[in-house]
Order: sequence, then C-alpha cells, then structure tokens
Amino acid sequence: MNSNTSPEAPEMTKHFIGTKIVIALAMTRLAYNDYRGWDLPADENGADEGYLVEYTDGGAPNHPDHAGYISWSPKAQFDAGYVSVGDVGHLPPHQQRVVAELEQLSDRVTKLEAFLATPLYASLPDDEQQLLKMQADAMVLYMGILNTRVAKFA
Repeated sequence: MNSNTSPEAPEMTKHFIGTKIVIALAMTRLAYNDYRGWDLPADENGADEGYLVEYTDGGAPNHPDHAGYISWSPKAQFDAGYVSVGDVGHLPPHQQRVVAELEQLSDRVTKLEAFLATPLYASLPDDEQQLLKMQADAMVLYMGILNTRVAKFA
C-alpha cells in the first residue's frame, strides 16, 4: 500500500448487543474536545450533540478526573443504545444491575406492546401472534418480579 491509497475496509459480519452500565453527561463534540484538551478536527462539527461517556466496569482510566475510561458518543447512537436508569450510584453493583434490567425490560415491553398494535403484527400467522402475546405476558410477569425487588432496595 502506498501513501495515496486507503486500505480496503475489512468485512464486518459479527453483530453485538451492548450491555454495559455507563455514566453519561450531555456534551457537544466541541465541549468534549475542549475538555480533553484537543483541537476539533477541521472536518467535524463542534455543535454535534452527544455525551461524555464514562465506562466504569473496567479499562484503564484515560483522564485524570475520571476513575474509568471516557469517550464521546453522538446523541443518536447513544440514545439508540442506552436506556436511562437514573441515579443509582448509591446502590451496590448487584442492585444497580437489577434496576438496569428492569429499565431495559420495561423498554422492551413498551416496544413489544406497540408492535402488537401494528398491521405487521396483524399480518402474522395466528400461531406467531399467540407466541408474541405469550411472550408479552411473560415479560410483564417478570417485570412485576423485578419491580418488587427494586421496591425493597433502600
């Protein structure tokens, strides 16, 4: 490869689902670059909305004011990948995970219930519709159990 050509993009075929609990603060791309002491690259828009994200579950800290690894994420990508669990820093890690599980499940139940009201759902075979209704019922029962557990947290 010479300096005038780009390497061929690798084929990316493996899919992943994120499961991390992170701490985030709304911050523009420019504010993040300023916070890091970096110049904004000429081809980037400093007004882009996004988040300063701190990963607290491992990885070496990369900023002196943070215990975990930090990065910046565009708003659309962050919002699509994370569900807010509120301020759970006072809870022990295992309880934080239960709260996160409840919020993720609640989000999934809301989306599934919305899907059950669509023409696409109505066009599915009866057996698949029945299985989806059973899935929704099981998820709601599970959500009730998690709600009971969370209510007992101090």
